[in-house]
Amino acid sequence: MLVLSRKKNESIVIANDIVITVVEVRGDKVRLGIVAPKDVPVHREEVYEAIHGTKAAGPTVKADPDPHA
Repeated sequence: MLVLSRKKNESIVIANDIVITVVEVRGDKVRLGIVAPKDVPVHREEVYEAIHGTKAAGPTVKADPDPHA
């Protein structure tokens, strides 16, 4: 898993045509804006799982946020 730090109004680009922007950070919630081609489905994980009847592909082990601590 790639972990990136971004501030409000900063973005990341995936595969030249998907842009994810941090819209707002409030407490423990982050609002993201996603621009993607219309043929690329974008769902929250729980919606993806409901549609496909399975868990979304993801890491099996959660990394320690600070491995040097």
